[in-house]
Amino acid sequence: MQFVKESRIAASPEAVFRFHESTGALKQLIPPWEKMEIVESAHSLKPGSRVVLRGRILGFIPVRWVAVHTEYDPPRYFADRQESGPFAYWYHRHLFLDDGSGGTILRDEVEYRAPFGILGEWFGGWYLRGKLEKMFTYRHEITRKIIESEKA
Repeated sequence: MQFVKESRIAASPEAVFRFHESTGALKQLIPPWEKMEIVESAHSLKPGSRVVLRGRILGFIPVRWVAVHTEYDPPRYFADRQESGPFAYWYHRHLFLDDGSGGTILRDEVEYRAPFGILGEWFGGWYLRGKLEKMFTYRHEITRKIIESEKA
């Protein structure tokens, strides 16, 4: 399955990328309703760096999510893939596209597979898509607010 979210940010790709690379960005981008905590972070987006998150799915199922950064080309993009976690497969590209008007199109592309094979996709596909839409809408709005308020 694939999920894509795009938003325009009134700042250069360099500024938007720099925010994502900053030490506190990930913590700010985790929606509060997700109840996830950062257990480990290399504070880097470069290939080989890892992030480990811990939390609960549906409020009661414990999860440990390990993501490894795989691509890094500032200020254009970086990518990560799930090493272990709640999905059968997860690959996420974060793109920072120059919109030609002094701004950035922030684009998140996620390829994923639900856990539990075809049953997980059949029963949980709609649920996962809704969660991704809500989560990335939050992330894009927070990014916009932080970056655009810094310019003011």
